[in-house]
Amino acid sequence: MIAPALAERAQRLQSERRAFVTATVVRAQSPTSAEPGDVALVLADGTVEGFVGGVCAEESVRLHGLRAMETGEPLLLRLVPDAGPDEAVVDGAVTAHNPCHSGGTLEIFLDPCLPPPRVGVIGETPVADALRELAGHVGLEVADGPGAGDDIALVVASHGRDEEPALAAALTEGVPYVGLVASEKRGAMVRAALDVPDELRERLHTPAGLAIGARTPAEIALSILAEIVQERRAEAPTWEPVHAHHCHEH
Repeated sequence: MIAPALAERAQRLQSERRAFVTATVVRAQSPTSAEPGDVALVLADGTVEGFVGGVCAEESVRLHGLRAMETGEPLLLRLVPDAGPDEAVVDGAVTAHNPCHSGGTLEIFLDPCLPPPRVGVIGETPVADALRELAGHVGLEVADGPGAGDDIALVVASHGRDEEPALAAALTEGVPYVGLVASEKRGAMVRAALDVPDELRERLHTPAGLAIGARTPAEIALSILAEIVQERRAEAPTWEPVHAHHCHEH
């Protein structure tokens, strides 16, 4: 079981939207200094906090923890004394050499915890409210307002209020998806008025959403989320790992 201090650290990392990997010893064959249930956290900078076998295991846990963070996929790391120099990867399990002179086998489960992709939503309108309600169902987190530089999308649904500065800022900062809820005519006018280079102007999605014949606020929100997901999957290497799963409660 994770120690209270380490659990608190994991919760703090989650609240700060910082990626990490939980490394848990699930099997320890003597002689090893680790025991089943020992836990450590691997941070994005390679720092290992906690204990899963000391220096003998730490380097492998760091290396494969960072790999798991990149792929978003959990894996089982097996450290065995008689493994050859080459790693063996079979069905999500990696077998590597345990460099400790004392020998022993360790099996460590590496579980990446990635912050959910975040969408900035601007507006107090029925469409904006529907976006806030539906986003969680497709694994997205909503931030009211422009949000931060790591947002994967910004949707402005404010019926003309404070549109242009927010759209221009998001396009300039390179937010992958920038959408404006507006009619085709009004959207074209807003696009033309944006104080950004033409190549950025063309990245604005307006009317936002896929053309599915949406009429109600919920349907429009659904079409926008579908367009965000479509672009996210098409640009997965840039946006985030396609199969990334996100944090569970510790």
